[in-house]
Amino acid sequence: TWFRLVTVAEAEAEGAAMDHAVARYFKLAHAEAIESYVPPKGLSNIEQNIGLKGHVARTMARFLTLRDNEGTPCVTAMLPPESDGGSGRSPIIVARKNSDPYVMFSDQIEVLAAHVGTPLEADDCYPYRSG
Repeated sequence: TWFRLVTVAEAEAEGAAMDHAVARYFKLAHAEAIESYVPPKGLSNIEQNIGLKGHVARTMARFLTLRDNEGTPCVTAMLPPESDGGSGRSPIIVARKNSDPYVMFSDQIEVLAAHVGTPLEADDCYPYRSG
């Protein structure tokens, strides 16, 4: 099953379990989304961040984890935000220690691709492919 990582703590746990740096990228993406937030005009100071959480959810890259039946992480995916608008950001999908997830999990990645409506081909999404 695919799950979305929504907190820094979840990203840190994923990175520790998978022995890769997803938490670093999650923190950068989160900070970038917060920095891009512009509160609606006319709100009092205390109301300035009312729309921040929704803005972050729409504009931040999507981080997902594929878990097996025991809850063990198998694959981590970083997809462009839903509101990407063609920014050209490529999805990144890796297995433990940045190994190739397509060797064992291509069917599950295909299911994710169908769900998000974006092709997730190995040549485009696995950055460590040689040759």
